[in-house]
Amino acid sequence: MVTLRAFQPEDLNALYAISLATGHAGGDAAHLYEDPRMIGHIYSAPYAELEPGLVLVAEDADGVAGFIAGVLDTAAWEAALDVKWWPALRRRYADPGEPATSWSADQRRAFMTHHPARTPHQIVANYPAHLHLNLLPHLQGCGIGTALLEKWRDLTAQRGARPIHVGVNSANAKGLGFWRKRGFTDLPLDGPEGRTIWLGRA
Repeated sequence: MVTLRAFQPEDLNALYAISLATGHAGGDAAHLYEDPRMIGHIYSAPYAELEPGLVLVAEDADGVAGFIAGVLDTAAWEAALDVKWWPALRRRYADPGEPATSWSADQRRAFMTHHPARTPHQIVANYPAHLHLNLLPHLQGCGIGTALLEKWRDLTAQRGARPIHVGVNSANAKGLGFWRKRGFTDLPLDGPEGRTIWLGRA
């Protein structure tokens, strides 16, 4: 049995663990990182700490095994991270300097904390909300992701739901398929394609 419920502070370590276990184009990234919390510092913990009311978790007999987290105003969120989240991480992790192909995964994430990428303006303008959804493998493919998404949409409806976007690694074919099957369409951008594919749903 899987229970979908609101995030509680004691769930934070599970969010870090899930982020690592799904952080390599949807697969386990544990072998890539010396610091197992690096991915969670970027993609899950800030939501749990700064916007916990918009974080839901999926819990089974073994504990929390999935989560969905997001915000309704991406531009305001990115500005808030500059003030409330990145400074502490910048004190903890050194800026590795100019990008290099020899960087470790930890160095790439450290660079992101010092030089966070902004979501493209044309994405934010038309799809201002965004979210992240991650499930451990044993919860994938059995409807839990869809249930979390719909529960999150019901939650945000109470706050004035807005068109939503997600950013997916282009190598994560399974993740891309999940979003496309749930009404998210690819959002083209001007310029060369990067590693992230943007999808949106009204």
